[in-house]
Amino acid sequence: MAIVDITIIPIGTNSSSVSDFVAEIHKTLDQFKDKVKVQLTPMSTLIEGELDDLFEVIKVIHEVPFNKGAHRVATNIRIDDRRDKPLKMTEKVMKVQKKMNSSS
Repeated sequence: MAIVDITIIPIGTNSSSVSDFVAEIHKTLDQFKDKVKVQLTPMSTLIEGELDDLFEVIKVIHEVPFNKGAHRVATNIRIDDRRDKPLKMTEKVMKVQKKMNSSS
């Protein structure tokens, strides 16, 4: 299981706002809910799943801004692929929160 932090930036649009593009990307991500887990953040989207599935999803959502009229798209991807033990987004956050709470 891996986690991808992805930011898709449409370039060459008529507005500096990207929320319409982000909403459309997340509607597209709903099609993959049986393969990946998704978490929207204010600056990016986190996607958790098997690496092959993640690459499939990335390819599909990279196309969304083009389909909505963007002339250029820049996609930034960070992959956390830990293989010595299972890796889940929620568990990573809970582990840090637990450590923060124990030091108070």
